[in-house]
Amino acid sequence: MTVETVLDTKVMGHRGAALLAPENTLSSIKAAAEAGATWVEIDVYLIAEGGLVIFHDDTLERCTNGTGNTRLLLPADVSKLDAGGYFSAAFINEKMPTLLEALECIQSLGLGLNLEIKHAEEDVENIVPAVMAVLRDHWQDNNRLIISSFNHQALQLCYEIADGRHLAQLYEVIPEDWLAQLQSIEAYSLNCDYSCLTKEQAQAVKAAGYKLLCYTPNDPETVTSHWEWGMDAVITDDPTQFAFLVEDERL
Repeated sequence: MTVETVLDTKVMGHRGAALLAPENTLSSIKAAAEAGATWVEIDVYLIAEGGLVIFHDDTLERCTNGTGNTRLLLPADVSKLDAGGYFSAAFINEKMPTLLEALECIQSLGLGLNLEIKHAEEDVENIVPAVMAVLRDHWQDNNRLIISSFNHQALQLCYEIADGRHLAQLYEVIPEDWLAQLQSIEAYSLNCDYSCLTKEQAQAVKAAGYKLLCYTPNDPETVTSHWEWGMDAVITDDPTQFAFLVEDERL
């Protein structure tokens, strides 16, 4: 395959900038931008009545003052949750953003977006068309957008709906059939856990013509060798730790 020039950075903020502000919030996205990141990764989650919010977990407890199953959250109740107080007092009453609110914020800041689709297996046909419709109507620059997921079925459906999107297959441990999976969706990149990646795998991914992104290193020394293997970018909770790379991009 031929990879277009889309990813123009070596540093992408994870869930906005999850060590600098409450993850997957507008404050976290803004913190990533303030730290110099020009791309952010966030998670989109399907809730009740077809609502789409930016959230990672299947339950509400870790990152909000709510309780229960995220999938059952009513859109009318989203604004009632505090999604920042758990992080620090400075973020009390931070809200869980909707997908549309996040898209507007990210574009207003001039950032690129890696949107990870989160869902239960049975929800693929519910969440994917809804997400793709919002992106179609509200995201302007296709070359500043990557859609990622651990679920290959979700990415296959993304590809069927709009085969011009830049798709990224997510793995923790890269499986033996990774190449067939990426080829089947004309993937843009392979995104994987940096701590599980081997030199041989990295070189194979690059030789096949794909971008290689690694999550979630927060110490530059842990991925020194990965750059040598061909890694294109890190997805990090703290972009300030990779500020030297951001500065290099500006020169």
